[in-house]
Amino acid sequence: MAAAAVELLPMGLEEILRQCHSLHLGLIQILCWSLFIVFMASLYFISKPRPIYLVDYTCYKPPESCRVPLSTILKHARLIPFLDPQCLEFQVRVLERSGLGETTCVPRGLHCIPDQSMANARAEAELVIFSAMDALFKRTGIQPKDIDILIVNCGLFSPSPSLSAMVINKYKMRSNIKSFNLSGMGCSASLISVNLARDLLQARFF
Repeated sequence: MAAAAVELLPMGLEEILRQCHSLHLGLIQILCWSLFIVFMASLYFISKPRPIYLVDYTCYKPPESCRVPLSTILKHARLIPFLDPQCLEFQVRVLERSGLGETTCVPRGLHCIPDQSMANARAEAELVIFSAMDALFKRTGIQPKDIDILIVNCGLFSPSPSLSAMVINKYKMRSNIKSFNLSGMGCSASLISVNLARDLLQARFF
């Protein structure tokens, strides 16, 4: 519309009206079409989802003492008593094809005979989640009370109370915080968590 106005203004009002008359368009029709175009353009920009940006993030980096060679991981996997030969074969195939290197870090419960207790699993989750969140709070200066939405994702471990409740209690977050716990969904939960965060932010703030 701006480009059309730039082209039409030098022509003068009489020339514009003459051109409109040659197209058999009246002033009312032109005004209606202009208002319709403005309305549709406004409707498009209002209904268009606003972009969501990742401002900052942190990752937990375990100490070098947690590094274990792949051969040791495979050896320890064979010591898990509840894995039958078929499950063990699948586990070994996954480990061999997952890109794990000789400096891969694994939880301390897998450094010797595997200890798959609930206490060890919860301690591992607390170590990873709390370390990453402490680093994020320190880097950004955000206070836990300022958080409106909390999404916690864990591929396998799904305790009760949930991991999101554990985080809320640890950092004394607000009682009206919207928390979501995605557990036991495998690796796909990572993408689901990102999409959920985007949709919640768009619905809440736009």
